[in-house]
This record gives sequence, structure tokens and C-alpha cells, in this order.
Amino acid sequence: MDYNVIAGNILKNVGGAQNVADVTHCFTRLRIVLKNKELANKEIVEKLEGVIQVVEANGQFQVVIGTKVDKVYEAILPMVNREKGNEIKADKGSLGNRILQTISKIFTPLVPAIAASGLIKGLLSVATRLGWISDTNSTYILLNTASNIIFYYMPIFLAYTSAKALNCSKINAMVLGAFLCHPVIDALIQDVSTVNTIFGLPVIKKAFTIGEATKVFSYTESVIPIILAVIVLHYLEKFLKKWIPDMLEIILVPGLSLIIMLPVLLVVVGPVGIYVGYAIQWLYQALYSFSPILGGTIVGGLWSVFVIFGAHRALLPIGLNDVAITGTNTLMCFAGSANFAQAGASLGVMLKTKDKDLKQIAMAATIPAFLVGITEPAIYGCNLRLKKPMFCAVIAGAIGGAIMGLGSAVNTGFANNGILTIMTYYGEGTALYQFMAYLIGILVAFLGAAILTYFVGFEDMEKKAESEESIKIEKGSIRITSPVEGEAIKLENVKDEVFSSEAMGKGVAVIPTTGEVLAPEDCTVSVIFPTKHAIGLTLDSGIELLIHIGMNTVDLNGEFFEQHVQAGMHVTKGTKIVSFDKEAIEKAGYDVTVPVVVSNSNLFKSIETYIDLSNKWSISGQIVFISNFAESTPNFV
Repeated sequence: MDYNVIAGNILKNVGGAQNVADVTHCFTRLRIVLKNKELANKEIVEKLEGVIQVVEANGQFQVVIGTKVDKVYEAILPMVNREKGNEIKADKGSLGNRILQTISKIFTPLVPAIAASGLIKGLLSVATRLGWISDTNSTYILLNTASNIIFYYMPIFLAYTSAKALNCSKINAMVLGAFLCHPVIDALIQDVSTVNTIFGLPVIKKAFTIGEATKVFSYTESVIPIILAVIVLHYLEKFLKKWIPDMLEIILVPGLSLIIMLPVLLVVVGPVGIYVGYAIQWLYQALYSFSPILGGTIVGGLWSVFVIFGAHRALLPIGLNDVAITGTNTLMCFAGSANFAQAGASLGVMLKTKDKDLKQIAMAATIPAFLVGITEPAIYGCNLRLKKPMFCAVIAGAIGGAIMGLGSAVNTGFANNGILTIMTYYGEGTALYQFMAYLIGILVAFLGAAILTYFVGFEDMEKKAESEESIKIEKGSIRITSPVEGEAIKLENVKDEVFSSEAMGKGVAVIPTTGEVLAPEDCTVSVIFPTKHAIGLTLDSGIELLIHIGMNTVDLNGEFFEQHVQAGMHVTKGTKIVSFDKEAIEKAGYDVTVPVVVSNSNLFKSIETYIDLSNKWSISGQIVFISNFAESTPNFV
């Protein structure tokens, strides 16, 4: 799977790099904010290789890719790297969408670390329950400490992600988060009997009664206070930058920001955040206490629906806040019912369908959902597309959640739901009946969804149309000029085994006489690497060319190269793509030979290259002529 090609194809069909205002990703989805939604072609993107589904929600064009989304994200980043001043103001969407987007940006980067923490906690729980290790053992102590890091220092991590989401100073924000976690500050806040002041203002402290226990609030493990603090920091920095001269900005803005924010944090924002957090926890607990069965039914049934729209991230603060205040949470238990139901439904699809491709899709979707609770492949890959399995999963998830609510199931940490983290639901202080309620709940959800899906049935998906990467080029003669003027040589003569072995595709190489790469035909610029030495072009005919300027020139880090177009742009024949200083590169000790290869060579039965006076490049079923831009060979241009 060529992630650059996938990224380029996605970008081309959402209106190009110039139409992208922002791009992020979660576990399985590429989240693109478009400036003009009308330029995106959802139908074509859904048919691209590597794409499972497209969802338009929360002001985002969400491209569901699966667990390899980070690879596509890394590939697309340099493609959307645009110069300042060229941006068009993006359609921000509704206030609700913007809030959901911000929450998602804040919490999504933390999910892998939280999941890892849950896995460690689960393994330790198994080990101690079976008597393999004691909780006084040094190995246990060290691993348990590691599993608690993400929670204890939550303000620091949230400070970073919040600052990134709100576009303010990440370092200053992290300093504020670290300040809240410092042992001196933690001890001061928890000492409610002593009055402390900052600049003469009282530092607010408070003890809350939860059930029969009294808890003095601490900023460690807290969620809401630091987020509110970073919001204030965002506006404070904007204000200071407006009035402070540029030459003093680098010192005065961060310095004044911290001096102002510390009393604001301890006297106003922090306490407000703590009260808001307790209010959220009280409200959730009130709803849960009213009817645990109803709460489990609603969350277990609708969690996957929230996932469809990416809105489930907005619920994460509830669970995290619950852990910070009480040490346990119920939200993730109910979410587990929904996750296992999705795994069960995709398993039902795998057992029921007679379509080999769908069977493979369903099997691939079942495994991550079952093992670690990553359900997007199951939801988008088969259940939602087939509709009936999705309904079966919702029903089974609701029943499983009701069972958990009935049995008062809890999670002693904050772990994703899967077999690998199952023991986090039987941590210290958890009764056996609570753990059994969780086990029965996920079992009913999983098997119930599988059985319902199998017997209710569904209509197999229609065969996917061929993606742009698998375009079948019709037989005939296609004539292409060389992207670089010079002398054509056989690819086997290139002094780079990657190219000479044809590992990158078949083609030719050019010893350049000028320092320009021009578009050989009307095409889309799929990718220009940040170092500008490598270019990917998708010709309108469907042929994909990789043009690599020189050998090992990546080490030049873009020196002696100049980029003239942006990735994602559609250009006409002869458009200057990249220029390079041939003499300077040679003087620096680099070979300037330019391989030009067909990167989608696998589409052809065979590609045979002939270098003769006409510089003819022959492809089975196709005749592709590569010539120089020099007018000496006009018959091939």
C-alpha cells in the first residue's frame, strides 16, 4: 500500500491542498476541515484504495482509513504545507461543531497513552489476582507507577493538547500544567486549614463530601481546570501580542503571561474548573443513580452512534473526570458493551456472507474491535454499510449495558474495551459480582449482536468500483515528453540499487542538461517531498510518475531546490514543477541523474524499456514515448 498515493488521491478529490484548512487524525479517521465543501467528491473518495468510508460530520470531512491512518496522515502533511497569506478563510461551521472539534483535538492525542495505561493495569491486575506478583514487589510498583503517569500528570498533557488545539504557546501552557502538579503546590492546595495568598489574593481550597467520604480536591489528575486555564491563556497572549512591540515580544509575552496566569489560575480559573468538574460528576452520578439500568441501556446502545459522528470524544471528559474524583468510572463499562456489540455484528457478517471480499473485511474489522476496542473498521467497513448489522449491534449493546448497570459494573482506571484490557474492570476494590456483571454484559453484547446479525441477515455490499490507483488504461498510444531535458539512459545504469533494481517501478533515467522539472502532460501534483528532490505526478491518463532528482540528494534538505507549485494542484503540460541548481548539486558531490519511473507499474502485464535514438519507452498494451523537451525530437512531443 502506497500511502503517498492514497494521500494524493484523497487530496485531489477534496479540492486540492488549497482547499484544506486543517487536517488531523484519530485512531482510524483522517479529519479534514475544508474551506469549500462543494469541491469535495465524497463518492470518488469512498472508492479509493485504502478508504473504508467517508463521513461528513462536525464540520469535518472524515475519511475512515483504519489503523494505518497515521501513515496516510504523515504522507498528506507535506502536501498541505502552504505559505502564509495564501489561505482562504475556512467555513467554521456551527458553534456546536467547533466545540466538538476542539474537544476532539484536545483528547484524541491522549487516547493511545490512556489505552496503554489500561493495558498495563489489566496485566498487573491479572498478575496480582493469580498470585504471580505482590503489590509490594518493586516490578509491580514501577509498572503501576508507569500506568498512573498519564493520569497523575494529566494537567501537563492536557495543557499541551489544549494549546495545540487553541493555537497558543504550548510551552507556557505546559508550565501551567506542571505548576498544578508540583508537589509543593499539591501539598499547599490540600492543606485546607492554612490560608495562603498570591499577590494578596486568597488561594482557593475546598473539600467535597462524596457519599460518606470527604475528598480534598487536588489539581493532579484533574481535567477541567487546565483546559479553562489554556483558554484564558489563549486570549491573554493575543492581547499581549497586540500591544507589546515585536522586538520585546519573545521575552515579555511569555513572562507576563505566566505572572498574570498564576494568580488567575489559583484564585479564579482553577477553582471554577474544580467546581465545574464536580458539577459534571454530580450530574452524571445523579443520572446514573436514578437508574443504572437506563444509563447502561442508553450509553451501551448509542455509544457507537456517537462514534459515527465523532461525538464520543465529547464524552471522554466525563469518564476522565469521574476517575480523577472517585477513582472509578462506569462510562467506559457501558461503552465496552457497544464496542463488543460492534465486534459481534462484524463477526456475524463474516459468518453469514458468501462474498469473499466482504468476509475478509469483516474478519479484519472484528479483530481490532474484539482485542482493543477499536470499532471504526467494524462500523464503517461493514456494519453501517450493511445497515441491519448496525441495528443489531445497537440493540445488543443496549442490552449488555443494561446488564452492566444492573450489576453496578465499574472500571478502576480508564481503559479502552477489549479482551486485552478486560482485567482493568476487576481492579483493587472491585467486587466479584461487579466484574461478573461486566463480563456477562460484554458476552451478551458480543454473542447477541453476532447471532442477531446472522439470523436477521443483510444484503451483501455491491462491488466497489475501481479506485483511481487501479485505473485500467485503455490500449493505444500515449505520447509523453520527458519532464527533464537531457540524455535518456537505461534505468539499470542508475547508481542507486533502489531504482536500478526497478523496485520503485519501471522506467528510464535522464542525465539533465538543464535544472528544471516540467509537467510532461496535464497532471495532478500528487506529492512534493519537503526536501523538493522527489515529485509524484498523476497524469490525466492515469499513469503515475515518480521523478527523483539526483542520488541521495535528500541529504541536501532542500538546498539548491526551488518549488513552484503546491501538492494537490492540477497543472498543464510544460508547467514548471521544481527547479534545481544542477552545477551546485554536482559541486556538492551528488550525482544529478534523474530517474523517471512508472510507480503504478503493477497495473501492466509487462513494461519493457528501450533506449534508442527516439528515446522510446514501451509498455505492454501501451506505447509511452519519453523524449526530451528539446525541439530536436518534435515527432514525439
